[in-house]
Amino acid sequence: MGFGSYDESEQEQPGDNEDDEGEAVNVHEKDYDGEMSVDSDASTDELIDQLGEIKDDAE
Repeated sequence: MGFGSYDESEQEQPGDNEDDEGEAVNVHEKDYDGEMSVDSDASTDELIDQLGEIKDDAE
């Protein structure tokens, strides 16, 4: 097959989805309304320095 060739049987046509039961997806079903807290004695500057070290190690 040349460049740009494809198998037409793999192409989906709108409305041909057999799994579609007509139900909408509720994107707010798993919303989280709790609180989050972080216990740390490190200052913001110390945390930023640590992040910089992690990024340097990754390179």
